[in-house]
Amino acid sequence: MTRVLRIFSRLNIGGPSLHVIHLSSGLVAHGFETRLIVGRTDPHEGDFHDLALASGIDVSVLPELGRAIRPLNDLRALLRLYRLMRRGRPAIVHTHTAKAGALGRAAALMARVPVIVHTYHGHVLSGYFHPLTSLFFRGVERALAPASDALLTVSESVKADLVRLGVAPPDRVRVLPLGLDLAPLSGPLPKGVLRNEANWGSNSRIVGIVGRLVPIKDVDTFIDAAAIVSAGADDVRFAVVGDGEERARLEARAVAILGDRIHFFGWRKDPAAVLGDLDLVVNTSLNEGTPVAIIEALAAGRAVIATAVGGTPDLLNGGRFGALVPARSPEQMARAIQIAMDSPESSLRLAAEGRAEVLRRYSKGRLLGDMAALYRELLPPRPELVWPRRRGPNG
Repeated sequence: MTRVLRIFSRLNIGGPSLHVIHLSSGLVAHGFETRLIVGRTDPHEGDFHDLALASGIDVSVLPELGRAIRPLNDLRALLRLYRLMRRGRPAIVHTHTAKAGALGRAAALMARVPVIVHTYHGHVLSGYFHPLTSLFFRGVERALAPASDALLTVSESVKADLVRLGVAPPDRVRVLPLGLDLAPLSGPLPKGVLRNEANWGSNSRIVGIVGRLVPIKDVDTFIDAAAIVSAGADDVRFAVVGDGEERARLEARAVAILGDRIHFFGWRKDPAAVLGDLDLVVNTSLNEGTPVAIIEALAAGRAVIATAVGGTPDLLNGGRFGALVPARSPEQMARAIQIAMDSPESSLRLAAEGRAEVLRRYSKGRLLGDMAALYRELLPPRPELVWPRRRGPNG
C-alpha cells in the first residue's frame, strides 16, 4: 500500500467533505492507504466526522488548522504537519481547500514529500474579502502552484478563474469533478418526512433550498422570491435545509414574511428523505464550485433552478438540465419558480436529461478510478509503504 496524507480544513456538512471521505476510504481498494488530518468544525456547520469514522478512515483533528488567519496557530499547524510528514514519510500529500492547501503544501515542501497534489473545490481569491486580502491570497497560491505536482479543480469554470487570476497556466490545472454516492438517490425515495415535521398537507407543493446558511449562499433572495410566489399560490411551501451563522436572522425574517409557509429544518444527513418531499430544488448562491445539492437533486430526478455562478452553468449544461437565473434577482428567481410550478412536465423533462449525466459524471466509482490513475502517473518508482499504526496529528 502507498501512503497518502490528506489534509482538509474541516469535515463540515457539504460536498467537499463527502469528496474527501470517499477518496480517503475508497482508494484503499486501489492500493493507497490514507491518513486524514482535519481542523475543527465551526458551530452550526454540521459535522461528517462520524461518517468518516464509520467509513474506516484514520482521521485526526489538528485544532490549530482553523479557517481564520492566526499567525501563531498557523505556525504551530505548519510545524506539526511537517513533523508528521517527516515521521510518516508519505509518498503523496494531497491537500484540499485554501488554508489546508497553503499550510499542507508548505509543510510537504519542507519535508521533501515526493508528490504534492492540491484540489480547489472553489476559491476565495476574488470577491470574498478586501481587495488587498484577496491580492495576498492570490500571491500565496501563485507561489505554491509551481511546487505542486498537480493542481485539480472540480469544474471548468473554477479552472478558468484560476487561469484568469494568474494562479497557474491552463496546462497546469486539471479538471477532476466531484464523486458522490448517488445510487441511493436513483431509486424510489421515502415520502412525508419533511411534510410531517412541518405539518404541511399532502397536497402542498414544496420548493426547497439545501446548504449552509452563510452570506455567500444568499438565502435572502430565496426568501424574497418565496414571498413573491406565495402572493399568487396558496399551496406552495418553502423548505430551508441546513444551518449556519445566519440562521437566526434568516429564520426570524422568513417567518415574519411567510409564517408557516416556510420551515427551517436544520442539518439533515438523509438526502433521500429530503428529496423525497421536494418538488423543486433551488440554489441562490453568489458563487459555487460544483453545488452538491443540485447534483443530488438531479440524481433524484428533481427539477432545479439555480443562479448562473461558478461551476453551476457547467453542471446544468448551460440550462439544458435546469433553469439558470442571474444572482441577486428575487424577481427572476420567483418567475422561474412560478414557471416550474405551472409547467412541471417541462421542468421534470430537463431533470430527466440531467439525471443520466450526473449519475455517470459524478459517481464515486469514477472519482476513485480517476484519482488512482493520477496518483500512479505522478508517483516516482519506489517501494510501497504502509502507514505505521501509531495515530494522532504528531504521528
